[in-house]
Amino acid sequence: MFNHMQPFEALALVASIIMPLFNIPLVAKIARRKSAGDLSLSWLFGIWGCMFLMLPWAFSTKDVVLRVFGIMNFLLFSSVVVVGLKYRHGKSV
Repeated sequence: MFNHMQPFEALALVASIIMPLFNIPLVAKIARRKSAGDLSLSWLFGIWGCMFLMLPWAFSTKDVVLRVFGIMNFLLFSSVVVVGLKYRHGKSV
């Protein structure tokens, strides 16, 4: 896959895979604390909504970096939303 890529494109692809992985420590922190009260619902749904609206473009683009980033970021941030809602009031609901 990297054989036909420019060096900066390959670097961007690696970054597009790594960056969404930073959602995992946030999910772990929320679950460990059993609280997401410090997360604003408007922030959670604002970010998630924008990602959702951009997702069709991620599926249809020929740009592999954008496709990988869009799909991974949507999936991993969706886990932040689910866990954030689960622990919204300091306890599992």
